[in-house]
Amino acid sequence: MDSTDNGGGPDGTEETGAEHLMGPADNDRRLGRRQITGLVFGALGLILIALVAPNISDATNTFAFEPPPDPLQISFSPPTVVTIIGVFYILVAAVAFLPERFDRWAGRAQLLAAAAAIPLILVLALALSGTSTTNVTNLFDESLVLATPIALGAMTGLWCERSGIINIGIEGMMLAAAGVGFMSFAVLGAASSTGWLWVAVLIAIVTGGLLAALHAVLSINFGINQIVSGVVINLFALGLTGFLRSEVIVPSGNSKGISTSEIGIPLLEDIPIVGPTFFQGKPIHYAMYAVVFLTWLVMFRTAWGLRVRSCGENPHAAETLGINVIKIRYQAVILGGFIAGIAGAWFSLESQSGFEDNMTNSAGFIALAAMIFGKWTPWGAFGGALLFGFARALGSRLQFLGVEIGGFSIPSEFFQSLPFLVTIIVVAGALGRSIAPAAEGQPYSPSK
Repeated sequence: MDSTDNGGGPDGTEETGAEHLMGPADNDRRLGRRQITGLVFGALGLILIALVAPNISDATNTFAFEPPPDPLQISFSPPTVVTIIGVFYILVAAVAFLPERFDRWAGRAQLLAAAAAIPLILVLALALSGTSTTNVTNLFDESLVLATPIALGAMTGLWCERSGIINIGIEGMMLAAAGVGFMSFAVLGAASSTGWLWVAVLIAIVTGGLLAALHAVLSINFGINQIVSGVVINLFALGLTGFLRSEVIVPSGNSKGISTSEIGIPLLEDIPIVGPTFFQGKPIHYAMYAVVFLTWLVMFRTAWGLRVRSCGENPHAAETLGINVIKIRYQAVILGGFIAGIAGAWFSLESQSGFEDNMTNSAGFIALAAMIFGKWTPWGAFGGALLFGFARALGSRLQFLGVEIGGFSIPSEFFQSLPFLVTIIVVAGALGRSIAPAAEGQPYSPSK
């Protein structure tokens, strides 16, 4: 009796009930991620064309790209731009349903469609506000600056998790570095001495390293759950900095002080439009670019970086090659802590020249989202940081423009929550695509 007589499949294997009811053709009709994303863009395109474009003001608005008095400007009609983007979204939806050999083109089209959301939001914001002009260059400049702590925090997470140690204590490391750094500046330099300012930056960096060392001891030596260890560090930093502010910084009378000075790269800073954005800035902001580049260089182009990555993928296999896994993990985690300390110094010694309770405002958690979005790679995480920095800058810009829908003014709390909404969307979209290091979060004990 052949296999077909007893309900078996054509290859001799037995079919399950689900497979019997759902043939190969039914499986082929399932919508994948690409098609679902295409449907979303298609629906959005129809909404833009049929509902949004006809109901917004057709008064001419302007994007400015340089500071006054004579900036480069581009004028446009909001309904026209919204309609064009809507048509583009419908085309993107159509491309998503092409055969599989067009997957690469569909992916690129969807990426462009996502990028088109930036001008779309700005056009709608102007059309729904009482302002007819906004400076786009300033918006991107603010985005780069606000991305600084997020990118640095993402590099912290990258070093830790590539070595196999989960670190959700980045927020606490940043906050403690910001608080201890500014306290040192207020007490030792009266928040007014340039020399003591840089000493305070160094103290902030060391503070981040010390908390990272604590996380390493708890996670590596004592085998404590790494997430619990990170939560402990966050709570400790919150209490410590609150105490330092109320009992040391405020009584010192130096709650505000000078910050790091802006520097520019000669000649390059004079380039129209891009010069002030890319070639003028403060030192810690510039250091962010160096940290991202060096992280990529060391982690992916040196033998030590390969050892770090091997410890995060298969520590026991690394051990058989003579690698001291515990030592490598300590080094990677503490290095990440130093980077988190730089991010903390940015908050209190460069951005605001002062310290406030919980001033990091969840930047450490958003940095982890940027790392996941970037698939545990330095440049990918940097791209995620730019996205979240732009979300924060955009929220502030929309609040400044005073956007109204149907005469109803949008609450400021909505704009403040925009970065966290973007975080949820990005992390949800990254799940299933980003693969964490295989040994991440797993306790390790030497075989010998």
